[in-house]
Amino acid sequence: MYLSKLTLDPMHPQARRDLGSPYEMHRTLARVYAPDPQTPPQPFLWRLESGRDPAHSATILVQSDFAGNWSVLDQMPGYAVDVLGDKPVDLERLIRKSGDRFRFRLLANPTVTRDGKRHGLTKEEEQLAWLGRQGGKRGFSLDSCLRLGNERIQTRQGRMGRRITLQTVLFEGILEASEVAHLQVAVRFGLGHGKAMGLGLLSLARIT
Repeated sequence: MYLSKLTLDPMHPQARRDLGSPYEMHRTLARVYAPDPQTPPQPFLWRLESGRDPAHSATILVQSDFAGNWSVLDQMPGYAVDVLGDKPVDLERLIRKSGDRFRFRLLANPTVTRDGKRHGLTKEEEQLAWLGRQGGKRGFSLDSCLRLGNERIQTRQGRMGRRITLQTVLFEGILEASEVAHLQVAVRFGLGHGKAMGLGLLSLARIT
């Protein structure tokens, strides 16, 4: 698995457009993982980091099982201030055994399905319960968790495409591994829906 970190210049026209639209950001990043314009990209996860000064720089984390071709960004001079591409991450060394504890960050789309339709959860207790259920299925339990952001985002698939609305929540806290293999899969493939829109990337830092 590889983890990359991009710092974008919000004054660059393409960067400004991408930062204003998760759909457009995904389209740009997809070029990094596509062998050619006719071939679908390899799967990847990404997240726009919060807590930065958007007027001066914006940080994007990108994760994939495959190394990216970051030279495609050279076609947009000034788009990225810095590219730290493809840092290898060994999941088997990161998540070793049950009981391992980690600080985590997750920007996700908590939902529930009712009458065959998916609905975004808006109440804090419902959102935390959703994450607890995810842990039960994905090999972890929550030691502590804070909801640091709760926002409804809208984006459009291209200029004339359909409008997409997603409820997004930023979670941070401490989790404990209960099923190593399941947690490794959760890190690789993300949690919840809306992954193309910059959601689902579960970032872990071991507590030693």
